[in-house]
Amino acid sequence: MSERLAVLAQYLLPKQALTALAGKFASARAGGLTTAVIRWFVGRYGVNMAEAANPDIAGYASFNEFFTRPLQAGARPLAEADFICPVDGAISQFGAIDRDQVFQAKGHSYSTTALVGGDAVLAAQFENGHFATLYLSPKDYHRIHMPCAGKLTRMIHVPGDLFSVNPVTARGVPGLFARNERVVCVFEGEAGPFVLVLVGATIVGSMATVWHGVVNPPRPGRLREWRYEDQDLRYRQGDEMGRFLLGSTVVMLFRETHSASIPNGRRSDPFVSAKRWEIGSPDRCRQGGPAHLGSLLGREVARPVATSQKAHSISVLSILFLLNKNSIKILSSCA
Repeated sequence: MSERLAVLAQYLLPKQALTALAGKFASARAGGLTTAVIRWFVGRYGVNMAEAANPDIAGYASFNEFFTRPLQAGARPLAEADFICPVDGAISQFGAIDRDQVFQAKGHSYSTTALVGGDAVLAAQFENGHFATLYLSPKDYHRIHMPCAGKLTRMIHVPGDLFSVNPVTARGVPGLFARNERVVCVFEGEAGPFVLVLVGATIVGSMATVWHGVVNPPRPGRLREWRYEDQDLRYRQGDEMGRFLLGSTVVMLFRETHSASIPNGRRSDPFVSAKRWEIGSPDRCRQGGPAHLGSLLGREVARPVATSQKAHSISVLSILFLLNKNSIKILSSCA
């Protein structure tokens, strides 16, 4: 089937009904039938059960329990980095936000305002910032972890479509990640605000967070928001923050800049540190390549950019792209 026909079929499918039906089946405790389906799924998609905390397929009472299975302790060590990959999956896209436009695929982009549910004030904080889009395939571990430490401030459930989020659909459906149902999680971190968007998809029965539980269903057809500024909900880098019940995509937004002034030990001649967010690697961390929970995703690198008799404060945080033939590389490995 051609890509165009594959995408057209999704416009015609009753995606909401299919998703509701899949959600009911995934939560059902059907004994031997559940075990048989899990065994088929493991074989069909090549799921690595050896790294699961419970590798026994028959030990899962429902498909959801299997799909959101925890990993063995130490299965995903955390890299020493400012930003780590929050999921297992593939790097769909990453790069700079062009004003308010996030690149989706050739010929397609969407606005940060649309992505976060229409809140222009929230979206403005990420103007000319940076993004990363990570696709979780059926075989992947489906819990989501913190890319860096942060304090939760808001959560927004945005109703929408339920197109598939695979690469073919990303190339064929305009504004895919800003039109699908999604849960927008807003955090305040050491480097400023950042956002994790959990994007739903066809047969993604629901999404859940550790502080709220299952967010959807219900699906009331209207935007819902929760505020947490008056609660001290802090999560460390690597902490679990949510999970998908069936697979989907995570989109992360980081702001463009923040200030840093670091003295060089000489009272009369301090310097200011520019911060660069470096991402990519010569052979492992590139568009379309694998991404592993806990691996290096980005690093802020300080470098002296000015000296004077008076300390200055500048705001520079940009992705450093080092082109090496057709790949984008970083100074450290991403896996």
